[in-house]
Amino acid sequence: MYYISRFQRQNKYVRSSAVNYALTYGLKPNPNYRYFPLINDTSGDCANFLSQSLLAGGAQMDFNDTQPWWYRHAANRLQDVWALNWTIAHMLYNYLITNEQKNSAYTKGQELTNKRDLELGDLIFFEDESGHIFHSAIVTGFSLGEPLITQHSFEAVNIPYRRSWPAFKYHYVKIVI
Repeated sequence: MYYISRFQRQNKYVRSSAVNYALTYGLKPNPNYRYFPLINDTSGDCANFLSQSLLAGGAQMDFNDTQPWWYRHAANRLQDVWALNWTIAHMLYNYLITNEQKNSAYTKGQELTNKRDLELGDLIFFEDESGHIFHSAIVTGFSLGEPLITQHSFEAVNIPYRRSWPAFKYHYVKIVI
């Protein structure tokens, strides 16, 4: 008998919409959102870009008091406001994994052990030797079974994920709404 996991059965994530968004704005950021430039190998726009892609794929903003995920536009882009989970890679990772663990009604991320289980629209998080997740990217293609990613900080479209930032460990995250 074939077993269908909860993630496969209930997923309302529109992967094609998330991927199309990422491919559209991978090299030229969406002017409707604040852009966070890379400054001396710190900061950057990677998680902000992934959050935008997740939103395009059907994720709903989460305005809870303990672990929110949202972005609010202002008339002047410099006055936009956002939750830290929206813009910081390790916080976005923790938000998604925690939501999966507590079976939240909002966007969830299931950590995978095998990159071959990734699908278009899933995410890859990059961890350094000290255990800090410092970068994130969205899967937008495959080549010979290897995930291709689109990312910001540095901007790139459909590159092999191992040609992005060097990492000590990769976290493969299946997205579900």
